[in-house]
Amino acid sequence: MMDIEPAQTAPAVTGFANDMLARANLTTDFLKSLSHPSRLVVLCRLAEGPCPVGALEALLMLPQAEVSKQLARLRADGLVTTERRGRSMIYSLVGGRTARVVQMLHDEFCP
Repeated sequence: MMDIEPAQTAPAVTGFANDMLARANLTTDFLKSLSHPSRLVVLCRLAEGPCPVGALEALLMLPQAEVSKQLARLRADGLVTTERRGRSMIYSLVGGRTARVVQMLHDEFCP
């Protein structure tokens, strides 16, 4: 059996730890986006399919400015996309990780 010097393993361990820390930071940022009740309701509704902004406002029963603030945050965080249809803005979940995680939450917690 060959002895491995600590100096030989340190760069690999340090690189792995740095990678884990970077991924943990990305994950916590993602979870922060989900952690607001209004944003989570919007995301769970969008798990059911695209939705116009007016319907999201009605669902949340919040002032338009507050809904717009939360939608802007979700857009900035890359969790939702928009499409203009006539005079309406239609919101949708971004595919991939966001859709999978939100769908799982929707399946677990939404009636």
